[in-house]
Amino acid sequence: MELPPAVAHHVERVLRLDDGDRLTLFDGRGGEINARLQRAGRSLRAVLGERSEPVRESPLQITLLQCLAASDKMDWIVQKAVELGVARVQPLASRRAVLKLSGDRAQRRMEHWQQIAVSACEQCGRNRVPEVLPIVSLPQALAAVEPAARRLVLHPDGGVPLREAGLQSAQPISLLIGPEGGFDPEELAAARHGGFTPVTLGPRVLRTETAGVAVMAALNVLLGDY
Repeated sequence: MELPPAVAHHVERVLRLDDGDRLTLFDGRGGEINARLQRAGRSLRAVLGERSEPVRESPLQITLLQCLAASDKMDWIVQKAVELGVARVQPLASRRAVLKLSGDRAQRRMEHWQQIAVSACEQCGRNRVPEVLPIVSLPQALAAVEPAARRLVLHPDGGVPLREAGLQSAQPISLLIGPEGGFDPEELAAARHGGFTPVTLGPRVLRTETAGVAVMAALNVLLGDY
């Protein structure tokens, strides 16, 4: 098979591979295929070999409900969340979010974040690509949370320590992270009403781009495969 231009560029310019070199391809759904590169003129082809389905996913099923962050912070959040094993990312439009997206611009940004998730999988060795869902409002996200999920919202004031939140490894986790300016009081009240338990990682206030990945790393220590 001929490699798509973006993949061929990564193979040649980043990995510095060429004719005869071996690599592993993945289909994004858990499958991996051993392959050998074959040059055909200016193009690179992959001669496909044996397919396997090694388990590379975290035992935790974490959905990150992330309020939109400005600049390239959302890119960083998606990338690091994928590296830490997130199952899916749900971007949220909240009242105090600096970044406002709608229409075609929101769709393009969502597609951009999905490609970042693919690239992060290539880097960290995951063979299942987490889904980046379309941007929704906070009330829509709260209404769509999986019924069986343990619901956590990171909150610096009044939250219980994460290790005391009564978590179980077999239970899906929905993790809600606020924007740069924090949650509006009504939004936090709505989250509480929706069954979200406020948790804290200590007395320090974390930035929105730090908060989610910090909680995910802590969850992997407490319940995951660290």
